[in-house]
Amino acid sequence: MAECLQLPIIDISSPDRISTANSIRQACIDYGFFYLINHGVEDQLLQNVFNESKKFFSLPLEEKMKLARKGYVGFSPVYAENLDSTTSSKGDLKESFHVGPIEGSESHVNQWPSKEILPSWRLTMEEYYQKVLSVGKRLASLIAMALNLEDDFFEKVGALDKPFAFLRLLHYPGEVEDSGEVVYGSSAHSDYGMLTLLATDGVCREKHNQPRIWEDVLHVKGAFIINLGDMMERWTNCLFRSTLHRVMPTGKERYSMALFLDPNPDCIVECLKSCCSDSSPPQFPPIRSGDYLRERISAAYSSSS
Repeated sequence: MAECLQLPIIDISSPDRISTANSIRQACIDYGFFYLINHGVEDQLLQNVFNESKKFFSLPLEEKMKLARKGYVGFSPVYAENLDSTTSSKGDLKESFHVGPIEGSESHVNQWPSKEILPSWRLTMEEYYQKVLSVGKRLASLIAMALNLEDDFFEKVGALDKPFAFLRLLHYPGEVEDSGEVVYGSSAHSDYGMLTLLATDGVCREKHNQPRIWEDVLHVKGAFIINLGDMMERWTNCLFRSTLHRVMPTGKERYSMALFLDPNPDCIVECLKSCCSDSSPPQFPPIRSGDYLRERISAAYSSSS
């Protein structure tokens, strides 16, 4: 059985931003994960999102497939995604629904359930998306300070003027087929982008070690669990961790949601000057954010087909 991991708790409402940034720096170096409290997203809104999510995922599959994933948005059925094809050939046991940037674009036009079926769905998701995106931007400012940069650094480099942010609703079915193969709700992975506001239940800090040692992350009421993605690890020259995590089936239905805050697709991600030196040169070449994300996401879906 995995041990429970005691993650740092960060109060984003603290007036002492320097102290908060220092705490975030240590959490990002040691874990790549931390709890975020007093973020300002109301409990009632969180509950509303969970309620609306359950309503959607309880619809017949035929109805859900009318909103099948196009590009990065819409519905994906169970086994559509495989985050670690080395551990499972079947794919991950979860359903998901993606809501992309609310303003939309030519390549990412959101799909919405019918108002006749789910009258409050779109308004609830748009409100939650906007509020959590605002939290993410406030947090990015503190992360910049944690890296000894100006607090508006990520705005200045064009990462957050039009961020590539996605809300992902997740449903893990309670019943697991006895196929003789190990099945994961979400197989072991690190997130691809900048940072994520999410719920998760398994973390492996030393992702290159074998065998992997997993530690449980406990639920803290009202808190977001924050983790850094691979893009932030590239930006910081591996100073900040992009930590493996997974979701194991428990025999019970489970719902969760994550907001992935990723940079504007045109933003160039390259080693920060505060994270490299003659003795620690850049480990990764500069890359366009959109190209990197497209490659990683395509690989996750193609491996399960």
